Amino acid sequence: MLPLLASDDEVLVDLQAYKRHPPLIGDIVIARHPGQAGLQVIKRIKGVDEEGRYQLLGDNPDPTLNSSVLLDFSLILGRVTSRFAAVK
Repeated sequence: MLPLLASDDEVLVDLQAYKRHPPLIGDIVIARHPGQAGLQVIKRIKGVDEEGRYQLLGDNPDPTLNSSVLLDFSLILGRVTSRFAAVK
């Protein structure tokens, strides 16, 4: 699968989306990285475990750049609603 976002693309994020309902599998979200303060990641929700944590996975086909993250709902900041590709 090709990555949905390039490094110089811009996105719009709905910061209120998950105040109305929980994230759904397949949503693309922006979240705080659980291990690196100040870093945010954009990934797709792939699943929810029995403890209510969300499994996030990137769309990058390169496995060295496509890490899976398991995190609590409190780290999810919002849902990506739009993408603007950089003009090349």
